[in-house]
Amino acid sequence: MTRLFVTGASGHLGRATLRHLLETQKIAPSDIVAGSRDPSKLTEFSDLGVETRKVDFDDREGLVTAFTGIDRLLIVSTDELATPGKRLKQHRNAIEAAVAAGVDHIVYTSMPNPDRSLVTFAPDHLGTEQAIKASGLPYTILRNAWYADNHLMAMPHNLQAGSWYTAMGDGRVSNISRDDCARAAAAALAKPPVGNATLTLTGPESFTASEIAAIVSAVAGKPLQVVPVSDEQLAEGMTAAGLPGFVVTMLVSADANIRAGNFDLVTNDFQALTGATPQSLKAFFEDHRAALA
Repeated sequence: MTRLFVTGASGHLGRATLRHLLETQKIAPSDIVAGSRDPSKLTEFSDLGVETRKVDFDDREGLVTAFTGIDRLLIVSTDELATPGKRLKQHRNAIEAAVAAGVDHIVYTSMPNPDRSLVTFAPDHLGTEQAIKASGLPYTILRNAWYADNHLMAMPHNLQAGSWYTAMGDGRVSNISRDDCARAAAAALAKPPVGNATLTLTGPESFTASEIAAIVSAVAGKPLQVVPVSDEQLAEGMTAAGLPGFVVTMLVSADANIRAGNFDLVTNDFQALTGATPQSLKAFFEDHRAALA
């Protein structure tokens, strides 16, 4: 029996990965362990026979206990972005615990080009990748492209106003849905690629802001004009809207990264890993038409 562990199981990506393990990969619930800081949030899975364990990335010894008896471990990157350096420390705790617990294989959710990315949290991913490689454990690193889901944070407001203020410039981005990334993570856990692998998961096509706006406008049935702004103007607008400082800085850096061409990637890695075709951006927005409204 091979036991598979999903950290961050109560979050969006972790929860979707569990669903794909059960439904797409047809893994028996008894072979799956779901970890969360609050296991009580996982009753929908424990009711199916999935074991749940407490996972606190700040508690290294607790992680060793949680990972004991596990063959393959999915480390979903934590959401600790407000305090610089804390996220990487948490990830290192998990890697060290995996070694101590005798885990056979690590799967990690990273990002494209973390060595040159301008996104504020790129050093966390680069440092984690380096720590995984230094651990000596076999690994599969999944470099997830910028989620299509991220558009849903501001796009409803943009449609209401009829304007999308962006500092993407002429840059292109190939978005992939979070659910597709979860599907890939489940596939990597169920049947990892032979040897160590670093895969970049992207959507099927790369788009400019104007092209994305045209897709959104057609799906929502509302006009949407792209308004190019500078990084400084974008930061001012987000700050005025009440977003926390670290979120403003992160979102501005993401636009800068697109503008620099670091998210302009289209690969076949998702299809090679899952045997499926990634969802198109248009199909994603069609599935989330209600959210756009």
